[in-house]
Amino acid sequence: MPEPDLETDLAVGSDAFADAGAGLEVAVVGAGAIGATTAYDLARRGASVTLYDSGSVASGASGRAAGLCYDAFASALDAEIAGEAIERFRAFSGDDTFPFVECPYVWFAREGDEERAAAIREQVDRMQRNGVVALEMTGSELGERFPALRGDDVAVAAVAGAAGYTDPAQYTACLAAAADGAGADLEPETPVAVSVDQPRVEPVDDAGGVAGERDVDAVVVTAGAHTKRLLAEAGVSIALKPYRVQALIADAELDEPMWYDATDGLYARPHPEGILVGNGTEPVEADPDAYDRAASDAFLEGIPGRVDERLEGISLEIDRAWAGLCTATPDRDPLVGEVRPGLFVATGFQGEGVMRAPAIGDRLAAMVLDDDGGLDRFDPTRFAGDESFDIVEGMGVDSEG
Repeated sequence: MPEPDLETDLAVGSDAFADAGAGLEVAVVGAGAIGATTAYDLARRGASVTLYDSGSVASGASGRAAGLCYDAFASALDAEIAGEAIERFRAFSGDDTFPFVECPYVWFAREGDEERAAAIREQVDRMQRNGVVALEMTGSELGERFPALRGDDVAVAAVAGAAGYTDPAQYTACLAAAADGAGADLEPETPVAVSVDQPRVEPVDDAGGVAGERDVDAVVVTAGAHTKRLLAEAGVSIALKPYRVQALIADAELDEPMWYDATDGLYARPHPEGILVGNGTEPVEADPDAYDRAASDAFLEGIPGRVDERLEGISLEIDRAWAGLCTATPDRDPLVGEVRPGLFVATGFQGEGVMRAPAIGDRLAAMVLDDDGGLDRFDPTRFAGDESFDIVEGMGVDSEG
């Protein structure tokens, strides 16, 4: 892949911290979308960065993500982050980097689902009050605007103005290459342990023993579902549960929109090979080292009928399917910030890590460089780490927050 030219960075404050990281050594652990972006944003500010991963770049959840990107959030902070992320997706994407395809995002509740219908109406109202472009529709209006979608059983629908989709693996590879171009060192296939006594990374050998150590000024753990274990080994507990989600690609036509059926818990988006359909959320904690990466028979058998309910006349021929991991927290907000002096974390995104990565990486880099990232609500120390909580589907229509 050609080295990306990301000098057109549109992120808020992109020039405010130029060379702020000069002389600072930072280890970023986890080369997914957020880790690669954070490494890039640190390196372009002058920090000496090493990006580690136990596998290859985007070999974890980012490589199995669906790639939906939208600004459809009722809270001011979430809307702000989503808006920043969309702008960076637009600025960074291109023929030599990664695709970002502008596409409307629609979410809706069916007739009889009064709780979700009311939540959607309140959500749209709050989005509009926060300056987010969003429009409420009836079912008939939905069908007229998007003829591919059945709307006669829809109680209420909403459309987000700023939305699109990307290839998460390509995005992550691009940002890792950009970090490398900005001076960062990439260390794939290098599992490490972390220390809290002194910010430190310790490469692990094939037998699980420590093969060395490197003291740094800060460690940033962005290892997705593996973050909880990495921090636990360092004596830090966080309130996090990995859970399995499923998706597939089928040979079918869908030009627009991306859509989420809140009543059924199903989403779909256009894909270069047809249509990507997903969710299949399993609300039980999964082992990130031993989870089943194949989609279940029940998910595969149920999808054609569920999609046919929404896209009438579509005959799905499933090409491939898979399962990946998302991470849940007690309040559905992510854990982003400093957990111990010099030790930072970014995880718990409920399946929205890729879509938030461009903004979170920029803000997290600012926090590492001792600036305010504006993410106090996501403070990872707001929980003791031993909380009992249920896993809730990441995509949803909760208007609170």
